[in-house]
Amino acid sequence: MSRVSVIVLALGLAASSLALTASAATAPSPAITAAVADSNRPQADKDRDADRKPAEMLAFAGVKAGDKVVDFMPGAGYFTRLFAKAVGPKGRVYSLLPNEIATRSQKAVDGQKALAGDKAYGNIVPLVEPVNALTFPEKVDVVWTSQNYHDVHAFMGAEAAAAVNKAIFNALKPGGVYIVLDHVAEAGSGVRDTNTLHRIDPETVKKEVEAAGFVLEGQDDALHNTADNHTLKVFDPALRGHTDQFVFKFRKPK
Repeated sequence: MSRVSVIVLALGLAASSLALTASAATAPSPAITAAVADSNRPQADKDRDADRKPAEMLAFAGVKAGDKVVDFMPGAGYFTRLFAKAVGPKGRVYSLLPNEIATRSQKAVDGQKALAGDKAYGNIVPLVEPVNALTFPEKVDVVWTSQNYHDVHAFMGAEAAAAVNKAIFNALKPGGVYIVLDHVAEAGSGVRDTNTLHRIDPETVKKEVEAAGFVLEGQDDALHNTADNHTLKVFDPALRGHTDQFVFKFRKPK
């Protein structure tokens, strides 16, 4: 291979890497901006917006009017409510809680009940399913999970994580998107810290999700925090709400 060819190849690889790792440049749509500004959102959610950057996250995911979205392990519904307004009345949001979490966390169950009973968000459909046999009422455009992928490993194990990823792959329409956002663990640590620090190695997530058939399309670095050295529990007061987080976008091939 000539020196010129090597340089061209190197430049091409560098450009591909840059495209994959750069922060999302897509501006939030008017529907996303309106969803974030929604007056019905709990004040506690609004107070977290500066840290969680919801407009950029939804824009990166490509959420749009009419979409069918699954919020997997939704917690108190921070993103669920945003999705509901962004997809509008012709869209639908499935708030999906694993049965294994529902049986051990009353807080998670209460979150589901609150979403189901909130009249300002009539297009949210709560679901409780066994993690090893997830079913979906219809094919969907986006599946989202934030700060919870590590919990699947911590509470249910590697086989459950593989089953979840495959079920999500099957639930998505061709070309559909799977977004995984979670707390960064030390490089090379794999799943070691999932049950202690509540973190997971991003490279482990990539390998597991790609093994289900997905293609990694890119990542958003908006939640990257160099001040986090990945050794503290994510609930530590010195770091809570400001952990170093990765945001991956995987796509189901058409």
